[in-house]
Amino acid sequence: MKHLRMIGLAIAAALYAGQADAEELTGTLKNIKETGAITLGFRDSSIPFSYLDDNQKPIGFAMDICYKIVDAVKKELKLDKLEIKLNPVTSATRIPLMANGTVDLECGSTTNNAERQKQVWFTNTHFLTASRFVSKKASKINSIDDLKGKSVVSTSGTTNIKQLTEANAARNLGINIIPAKDHAEAFLMVETDRAVAFVMDDILLASLVAGSKEPGAYVISKDAFSKPEPYGIMLRKDDAAFKKVVDAATAALYKSPEGQKLYDKWFTQKIPPKGLNLNTPIGPELKHEFANPSDSPDPDSYHAS
Repeated sequence: MKHLRMIGLAIAAALYAGQADAEELTGTLKNIKETGAITLGFRDSSIPFSYLDDNQKPIGFAMDICYKIVDAVKKELKLDKLEIKLNPVTSATRIPLMANGTVDLECGSTTNNAERQKQVWFTNTHFLTASRFVSKKASKINSIDDLKGKSVVSTSGTTNIKQLTEANAARNLGINIIPAKDHAEAFLMVETDRAVAFVMDDILLASLVAGSKEPGAYVISKDAFSKPEPYGIMLRKDDAAFKKVVDAATAALYKSPEGQKLYDKWFTQKIPPKGLNLNTPIGPELKHEFANPSDSPDPDSYHAS
C-alpha cells in the first residue's frame, strides 16, 4: 500500500513538474513555441543594417544579428525547426507593429532612447552613430570651427540641422545654413560646391560617399555635433523571459570574434547588390560596447535623438 502511494506521489510530482514547465513559458516565447514561428520586422532601404537585395530578400548587419537570436530562441525552446516570417516595417509603423504583436524582433537601425523605452524594449547596442559633416578633401576643412562664415547644408526637419543651428549660435560661427529637401539634394550641393559641407548621421554620410562618382574626394569629420547614438534590436516591452534569451544571444555574439567579423562584413567590405564599401572601421566607442554589452548606454556618454 505504501509502495502504491509512493508511485502515486511520483506520478503526481511528474505531472506537476510538466505543468510548471508549461507555465514557465509566457509572452513571446510561449507564442513562438505554440505557433512554431517567429516574425522579424525588416527595413527595405536601411543600408547596411536592413535592406532588400536584387532578389527582394532582406539582408544586412541587423538581419544577421536577428538570425543569431533566432538560433538562440530555437535552442532555448528545444525546437527541431522554427519558421522565420519576414514582415516589412517603416519608421512610422515599427513601434505599433511591435506593440500589437505583429513582429517579435525589429531588425534595423532604430535608436534606443528613453522616450522609446516607454513603449518598447531594446537588446544590447549593435551600432553607434553621431552627427558629423562630409566635405571635399580639397576644401581642407578639419573641424566644426573651420566651417566659420561658410555655407553648410543639412536636411530639413532632422535633428542634424537643429544641432548645426545650435552649434552655429553657441560658437558664433556665422555659418550660412542651407536646408535641403532630402539627403540626396544635400550631398549634391557639396558635390557641386554650393555648400562646403553636409551635416548628417555619419553612417549615412559614409553610404553617400561610397555611392558617389569619386569616393576618394571626400572626407567625413572626426568632429561631431552630437555624442554617439545607440542602435538596438527592438522587442516588446515587459517580456523579461524573451529579453533574457535575446540579451544573452547578442552579448555572446558581440563579445566573440564573430561579432567583429560580422561588423567587418557589412562596414569594411563590398556589400550587395552594388558592391559598395562603406569603409567604416569599428570605432573605439562601439568596440567598448561590444566588449561590455548594454541595452541602456550611460546618458552622460551618449546622445539620444
